[in-house]
This record gives sequence, C-alpha cells and structure tokens, in this order.
Amino acid sequence: MPTNKQRRQAAQRHLQRQLERRAEQAKKRRRNLGIIASAIAVLVVVGAALLITGVFSDDDTQAAADPTASDTPTSAAAPSTNADGTVTCTYAPDESGNPNLTDVGTPPNPEATPAQGTSTLLMSTDQGDLTLTLDRAKAPCAAASFTYLAQQSFFDGSTCHRLVNQPGFGVLQCGDPTGTGSGGPSYKYAEEVTPGTTYPRGTIAMAKTSAPNTTGSQFFLTFVDTTLPPEYTVVGTVDEAGLAVLDEVAAGGIEGVGPEGDGAPAIPVSITDLSVVS
Repeated sequence: MPTNKQRRQAAQRHLQRQLERRAEQAKKRRRNLGIIASAIAVLVVVGAALLITGVFSDDDTQAAADPTASDTPTSAAAPSTNADGTVTCTYAPDESGNPNLTDVGTPPNPEATPAQGTSTLLMSTDQGDLTLTLDRAKAPCAAASFTYLAQQSFFDGSTCHRLVNQPGFGVLQCGDPTGTGSGGPSYKYAEEVTPGTTYPRGTIAMAKTSAPNTTGSQFFLTFVDTTLPPEYTVVGTVDEAGLAVLDEVAAGGIEGVGPEGDGAPAIPVSITDLSVVS
C-alpha cells in the first residue's frame, strides 16, 4: 500500500504533467495565431501590390490584371546629363510582340533633350478641358516623349480606360490609343524618380509595369493625394479646371468594378484632342 507521502508525490507529479501539457497547448495556440496573422499580412501586402501594378502598369505589358502581362525589361537606360545641361534619353524598341503597339517613331534628338523649363499641353475631352504643365527639369525624357506623342496626334480619339476612386488612392488613367488597356507606342524608356517622389492631388505621372525601364505613353492623373511607392515618373501637374473635371468623373463612379478595385469610369472620358500650347 502506498504511503500518504507517496500518494502526495504522485498527485504532485500528475499535476505537474497537467500544467506542462496546458503550457504546451497554449504555446501551440500562440504559434498558430502567429502563423494565421502572418498569412493575413502577406495577403494584404499581395493585394496592395496587385492593385498598384494592375492600376499603374503601362498596359502594353500589363502586370497582374492583364493576361498579356510581360515583365521583360527593355534595354532603355537612365538619362545622362550633358555638359550643356541637356540630357541624353534612350527610347528603346519594345520587342514584346504586343499587337496593340502603335509605331509613330521616337522623339527627335534624344541625345540633346531639354532639361529646363516647362511645356503646356491642352487635353480636350468630352467632359471638359484639362491644362497639363509638363516639367522638363523634373522629368526631361518623359516630358519630351509626352510632347512628341501629342504632336503626332497619338492621344487624339483615345479613351481614359481606367478609374480608381478610394481614400488615398484616386486616379484616372489615359494614354492608350487602342482603349484596351494594353496599347502604347513601339518604344519604352527609363523611369525618372527619386526616393522622395510623391503623388499629391493634381499630379501627372507615367504608368509602367513592375519591371524597370518600361515607361511608355500611358499616364495617370491623381485627383486625391495618392500613396504609391516612388516608382512612377512624375511628369507634371493638372490645373484647377482640369481637377474639377476629374472630380466630376470620379463622382460618377466605376463601371463594373474589377477585383483590383478599378474599372472603366461610369462617365466615359474621351480625349478629342491633346495638343501642345507652348
């Protein structure tokens, strides 16, 4: 027969085993909760990345949302500054095989691109006029390309095919002459950004894919202060009258909102003419 001391010791051992099992179970629960929380965080990050790349990719090689996506970089190089203050831009052929590209040549004299002053363009649409001021000092290659394409009537008759309207994320995307979201010129060039590049209300910025050196003709106009990584070239600003047009289009909502929270504007926007004023 076990003594009272032995029974007490056995009870203590049994209690200790129970406490150890409970501690192990609590540890497993905490570990499982951590794994679940990490998975949710990853899903949030991935969702944000898909939204950004889907909305702001220069859609002739659309990333994420477009099945024609291709992240193949071009051979375009970052601009280099010349002794006279001009810059050398590289407009490289887009060899992706995208059938929606339009060949209008490339901007002239890329080896001596002006890098001072501004250029003013008038973007006439069926919803109103927007005056665009391009900053050659901030983005000389993008400004030269944008101006050249306007001179070639590249944008005339095209639609602004994509709208996003969220707090902290409001843009209208234009610049695809095919209206499919996958069109552009037959060349690409490098982005002109810095770590401090931001996208406040009234910004004109160039769309691109997730790959570097893939800027083309598509651009987006921000009608709210928009939070984005500094990867998209800021080429200029929209005037107040133009912002009023954007606000009205945004208020009309999105037609057939897609999984990335974007889609065609319910109030269609067609560029009747985009011309260089000065």
